[in-house]
This record gives sequence, C-alpha cells and structure tokens, in this order.
Amino acid sequence: MSDDEAARHRAKMEKRKAVQDAEVAGKTIEKGLLIVHTGPGKGKSTAAFGLMLRALGRGWRVGVVQYIKGAWETGERLAVARFADQVEWHTMGEGFTWETQDRDRDVAAAKAAWARTEALMADASIRLLILDELNIALRYDYLPLAGVVEALSRRRPDLTIVVTGRNAKPELVAAADLVTEMTLVKHHFAAGVKAQEGIEF
Repeated sequence: MSDDEAARHRAKMEKRKAVQDAEVAGKTIEKGLLIVHTGPGKGKSTAAFGLMLRALGRGWRVGVVQYIKGAWETGERLAVARFADQVEWHTMGEGFTWETQDRDRDVAAAKAAWARTEALMADASIRLLILDELNIALRYDYLPLAGVVEALSRRRPDLTIVVTGRNAKPELVAAADLVTEMTLVKHHFAAGVKAQEGIEF
C-alpha cells in the first residue's frame, strides 16, 4: 500500500469512527431486554446459550427453562454444571410433540414450565432467563398467548429474557426489544448427516 493509499484509508476510517462514536454516545438507555430467536434455521438455542456463557462470565445468575426438550443429556447442560452456583436449569418438557403424541401431557408440561418461569422471573438474583422452545408451546396453544406476552413485557427492569423456537407469534415479536430470525440456507441433515454429540446436543 502506498503512502497516499494508507492516508486515504486512515482518513476514511477516522470519519467512520467519528460516526460510530456519535451513534454509540446517543444510546443512553440501560434495561433488561426481551429477545426472541426464531426462524427455520439452526442456531436459536445455540445463540441463547452463547449469551448465557457471556452472562456467566460476568458473574450473573442465569435461569433456564426448557419447554419441549426432554431430559436427554446435552453438552450445554453438562457444561453449565460447572457453574452450578450461578445457574438454575429446569428441563420441563417431555420431548418433541411428535414423540409424546399426547396433547394433554404436553399442555400440562407447558403449564408446569410456565409456573417455573414465573418463579424465576420473581427471583431478583436472576439476571438472564432463557425460555428454550417457548415459541413451540405458544405455537400449539399450550399456553395463553396474551397472558404470556403480558407477563414477559412487565418483567423486572434488570431482567433479560431470551425466548427461542420456530414460528414466534407476531404478538411476541411486537413486544420484543430484539428479534433475530435464523434463516435456513443449508443444513447437513438434508444430506443424511445425523444429529451429532457436541454439535446438536
């Protein structure tokens, strides 16, 4: 790179930094967020657990309620066992809906999971709460949507909640502060690759 090119690059980056710094300086609100990870692509729960790792690193106490997934052993649960004093983990589901094939059982499990969620929301020591696959429970009307959205919207000011799962309801999307839709571009499952330890669970 010539001296002139280096100078032009430096001037361009200085301008960009000034714009970025001004934008950051204008953001002054600090609050707990309602975050939704949805969409047909892989990575919704994975992203939530990545956020959990960041929060644990900051010394936060974290709650996890799994609405659909059953009690099968996962890498993320094994990992957070090392943070036992910081994490409350509750696997409340009985497996995917096509496995249970019993709507009444699914509804009862979702109601029990919601009761646990409300208890964790009321626990002032919890700073981050992950509601894994809650979107699935709402999609199948296992829980009253309006009541759930209202409760999540009036969470404590310092509590961040992450809701995962496909097909997020529009009412939840409207209430959220941050919504990310995972888009399916390519998935190894379509090529016959099975779910693998350390990748899917």
